[in-house]
Amino acid sequence: MNKRTFHLSSALRIVALCAIVVVSSCTDLTEEIDSEVPASEFYQTEEQFISALGAAYTVLGDGGLGTHPSMLTVQEVSSDELVIPQRGQDWFDGGVWLRLQQHTWKYDEPYFNNMWNFLYEGVNATNRLIFQFNKAVDAGTADPELAASFIAELKVLRALYYYWLLDNFGNVPIVKSFADAPEHPSQPSQNFAEGRQAVFDFVESSILANIDKLSEDARGTYGRVNKWLAHFILAKLYLNAEVYTGESRWQDVVAQTNTIINSASYSLASEYRASFITENQGSPEIMFSVPYDRVFMTGFNMHLATLHYANQITFQLQVQPWNGYATLEAFYQSFEDEDIRKEANFIAGPQYAPSGERIKDFGAENNDPNGPPVTLTPEINELQPGALRQAGARVGKYEIAPGTATDLDNDLVIFRYADVLLMKAEALWRQDNGSGQALQLVNNIRKRAGLSPYNALSADKILAERGHEFFFEGFRRQDLIRFEGKNGGQTRFNDPWWKKEVSEPYRTVFPIPRDQLQSNNNLVQNPGYQE
Repeated sequence: MNKRTFHLSSALRIVALCAIVVVSSCTDLTEEIDSEVPASEFYQTEEQFISALGAAYTVLGDGGLGTHPSMLTVQEVSSDELVIPQRGQDWFDGGVWLRLQQHTWKYDEPYFNNMWNFLYEGVNATNRLIFQFNKAVDAGTADPELAASFIAELKVLRALYYYWLLDNFGNVPIVKSFADAPEHPSQPSQNFAEGRQAVFDFVESSILANIDKLSEDARGTYGRVNKWLAHFILAKLYLNAEVYTGESRWQDVVAQTNTIINSASYSLASEYRASFITENQGSPEIMFSVPYDRVFMTGFNMHLATLHYANQITFQLQVQPWNGYATLEAFYQSFEDEDIRKEANFIAGPQYAPSGERIKDFGAENNDPNGPPVTLTPEINELQPGALRQAGARVGKYEIAPGTATDLDNDLVIFRYADVLLMKAEALWRQDNGSGQALQLVNNIRKRAGLSPYNALSADKILAERGHEFFFEGFRRQDLIRFEGKNGGQTRFNDPWWKKEVSEPYRTVFPIPRDQLQSNNNLVQNPGYQE
């Protein structure tokens, strides 16, 4: 299924048909609407089910991942690869981004609440559709066999939302019902470790119970959950199992990744950049994405969040960028110069207009040694309050088509096949530090990046390779937590880095947001956080 087919046949009809289904199924509305499809006549075909499914997927695009600020922003800025410095009057935002970078965040940060609401919006959307599909089956208006595969798809998508809740917040309420959902749900246990184990078990059991009902058609389900994506989520779950539960599951990682590899449903793109170009839906390694479209599914605006103001000229943008996101100098310099991914992931150095002339920033600070000609320097002079307007290499992960306005047309990559290979490599290495197969898998990734092969692996090399391969894909925080830590112990996430001191072990999960605690007395705050 190509991108245009997905957008035109699904996203547009999703908006109309899902609203109709909700009205028809959940209320006793008697007003006649010419375009309404009666509930008794809906869920008759595969196309109708797919149209209804959209409500559970559009959550991902509606401010959840590709829009600033997002879950992706929070995860990345709390790691050592992304920073949003305060540039004079710009980007202070109450100090939230500074606190995230320095690991001094509080439980009332607004973006934690936004992230919580985003993930539970996904849970609620999946629960509602599961309820509606089951109701249609019970009423005899939907084919039970046809409905079963879509219900399974929704349950695995719900498990994905819960996987993110598990990773970010740890001990969270498990809500499996729409009609009978409690107004004030409780966490599985008031004990954090027990509650997090219960959420882990729920994610695992939900996927295992439904995986064999899912489609094996990788391309025909582009942008949706399929069998191979379910195996991928399990692999991620097991990769981090020691962090989540205290028990390692390395061989299970190998089993899940082997299933994906043996399916031959995906492969590495010949070029790293191919998964991030404007028309990236054809990449053979994208396993799951948000199929953004600047007309039909808007909201992907990360280019505005990172580019210098004057880069509006560089890319002939219809709106001015905001001059925010940058990478830490140490992370940028950790790339080997010949690494193809260095140029692909970052925008740095002198900046030019399409004509070849240097673009200029006449608002440049007097203490900027580069003066008005825009030069994006890897060095950031300070985190606050006077980071230079030109300081910091910028995020260049996704191609920016000339003439772009507010929204990029690229699909936002969530999971891709390269991670299957590196997850397997890490799991093999952790069981046997001399694993030749693990070494070969890592070297396959390095070969595409234009790098010479390693002779042996180490924790430093695997972590660095993951950081270079998956920059700005939402894994760095998780990877830093997993390396060197066991069951809540010291991790590289707690290590000091630029302008950050050693942080407390409890910060490997975010706090339960203040707004949630105030509206639900049944919730218990995560350990370490003071209300």
